[in-house]
Amino acid sequence: MEFSSKNATASLHIPLEREHARSRKDLILAIREFAVEDRLKSWFFTGSTLLLMMVLFAGTFYGPTVYVRVACCIFTPFVFVRMFVIYHDYLHRAILIRSQLAKVLFWVFGLITLAPFSIWRRSHDHHHKHNSKLVLGDVGPFQVMTCSQYLAADKTTRFRYLAVRHPLTILMAYFTIFLYGMCLQPFMKSPTRHFDCLIALLLHILLAFLLISAGGWPAFMLTLFIPLSISFAFGAYLFYAQHNFPEVLFLSKIEWSYENAALESSSYLEMGSFMQWVTGNIGYHHIHHLNCTIPFYRLPEVMARIPELQKAKKTSLHWRDVLACLRLKVWDPVKNKMIELKEL
Repeated sequence: MEFSSKNATASLHIPLEREHARSRKDLILAIREFAVEDRLKSWFFTGSTLLLMMVLFAGTFYGPTVYVRVACCIFTPFVFVRMFVIYHDYLHRAILIRSQLAKVLFWVFGLITLAPFSIWRRSHDHHHKHNSKLVLGDVGPFQVMTCSQYLAADKTTRFRYLAVRHPLTILMAYFTIFLYGMCLQPFMKSPTRHFDCLIALLLHILLAFLLISAGGWPAFMLTLFIPLSISFAFGAYLFYAQHNFPEVLFLSKIEWSYENAALESSSYLEMGSFMQWVTGNIGYHHIHHLNCTIPFYRLPEVMARIPELQKAKKTSLHWRDVLACLRLKVWDPVKNKMIELKEL
């Protein structure tokens, strides 16, 4: 379905009462006009971010002084996270569709970021189709148990469930979520289907070996381990907070709907302009889940143009909000909210 510029302009003058009268399914239709990329913008943001990332990585190794190398090490994760969000947009077919050059660039980046094409598409597409649905399975890092499910589970199941949601698991996401969860585990389960996961693992082992051989342990720490550890930890928390926040709503398979999952179970992560740049606007997560083919650079435009989307459920990177999110453990269907263990 296409929207003419005339119709799009006319929609801006619809009275506010009519705007708010739109159903949630109508919202999906209303934001379709934004699911069109500006090819030049897509390449500019991709190319400039990739170039800046490569310069910073090079600076961590070739910097003339230790101060320059440390400074590059500190700033690299910010740009790496942004590049990951752009990669994520590409796999959603929001940008650079049918570009062979983009396919090669992002395939290599997927290996470096320990989220190769095969597993990221499988796990993330599953996440979008089942977000906030109370169905336990083997796909997705932060699944949710109800109170009754948790209380009925044996000690081993409880331990594994809580371990996955523990702050240390998120902090050590390089090993727990990416090396193991996104690469080793999928490859062991299905070697032929996830052969690129093995390539990603071997690539990281090779990079570590080369860095240690060329510059010793300091080079390995500054160029690979510290930047990626920070990037993966921050990325893991972003994913967690987008769907595990105090006002989140989880529904049974029968009650679930795509549009409600987007608007009731996906947060708007309030951030300053710099962090919005770093995260590629992924904080507008309720809009992203309503239509994942909208390019990341158009999400603020959607928020500004559609009044209903401005009433999103919010969280932030303030330490109080971070702690509030991390304390949530199980879903209480009676209270209709996520609760801490001490409330069981």
